[in-house]
This record gives sequence, structure tokens and C-alpha cells, in this order.
Amino acid sequence: MSHDHPSPRSLLSGPDPVLLPADHPDTAARAALEAGSPVRDVVPQEPASSYVWALLAEEALGATRPDPIAAYAYARTGYHRGLDALRRAGWRGQGPVPVDHVPNQGFLRAVLALAEAAEAIGETAESERCRRLLVDSGTTPEAVAALR
Repeated sequence: MSHDHPSPRSLLSGPDPVLLPADHPDTAARAALEAGSPVRDVVPQEPASSYVWALLAEEALGATRPDPIAAYAYARTGYHRGLDALRRAGWRGQGPVPVDHVPNQGFLRAVLALAEAAEAIGETAESERCRRLLVDSGTTPEAVAALR
């Protein structure tokens, strides 16, 4: 008599890590930036890149006169572009999104920038939710901040 039991691996391992593809728009955006293009010139070329939106958000947060409202808008755009890409790559809202995989980094940086901008405008629950998303994705806010 055969019993259909999940293997021990499937019970313990959880979802596989999600790796955005090498041809993700962040790759082309990074190449354009490395070639010397300003980030604001790269956005219209690669508007689906989470990385460029994260950079704009980080810039707005770190400016001499920080603009957390603009940072929030930029970060939210990068966050949603990243969610779209992750879902296309098989992510179902949970599981590892490895920070050491370069195409994932734009999304993770956008999530951290969104947490920081949300905190700056008094959206504490949103900030906490974003920080929890980083941890639930297998990284930490500190590990993502180290990419800057």
C-alpha cells in the first residue's frame, strides 16, 4: 500500500529562493549608470527598474534638505515594480529573496527606502511592515543598507 506523504525536505525547506532573471531591467539600468548616465536619465530608459527608483528615494532621504514625501513616492514605485517582477519570477508573497543576488537588490533597497520614508512621514505601521518583509525575505534592513 502506497502512502502519499510529503518528503521531509518539502516539509522543512519552505519555498525556494526567488532570483530575478539576469535580464531584469535593473541590469540594464546598472549598466547605464556605470557608463556615466545620471539616474534621472536612466529612469525613462528603464522605468521598470526597482534599482533606479530606490536610488532616487535614497537620494531624496539623504539630501541636505531631505524630502521624505518624494522619497516615499519613489520607493513605493520601486517596491511595486519589484513585486511585479518577483511575481513573474514565481514568488507568491513569501520565501527568500536573496540579497546577494544582484538583480534582487533594487527591490530590497526600494523596500528599505520605503520603510525609512514611511517612518519619516509618520507611517509607522507601513515602516514596520516593510522591515518585516525584509526579514521574511531572508535578509535584514542592515544587510540591505550595506549595499548603498
